[in-house]
Amino acid sequence: MPITESAKKALRNSKRKRGFNLARKETLTGSIKTFKKLIVAGKAEEAVKMFSTVEQAIDKAAKTNLIKANNASRKKSRLKAVLSKALAK
Repeated sequence: MPITESAKKALRNSKRKRGFNLARKETLTGSIKTFKKLIVAGKAEEAVKMFSTVEQAIDKAAKTNLIKANNASRKKSRLKAVLSKALAK
């Protein structure tokens, strides 16, 4: 347990930031999962509408350093490839 005041404050901030990070990560993973479910279900038109929200969630996660920039870029390009393949069918 922290003893000094600054260590106590750092712990409070750490807990607070953890809450924000978990919420952002849940929205990221949740939006990707729903997007993939739409693709598997064959609802490509709905997936096109959903893609902008998925892309936004990925960008926000990268902006706050929850995931690295290259990871975000890779996720977006792979999801675009899946979407374009689904639209081609």
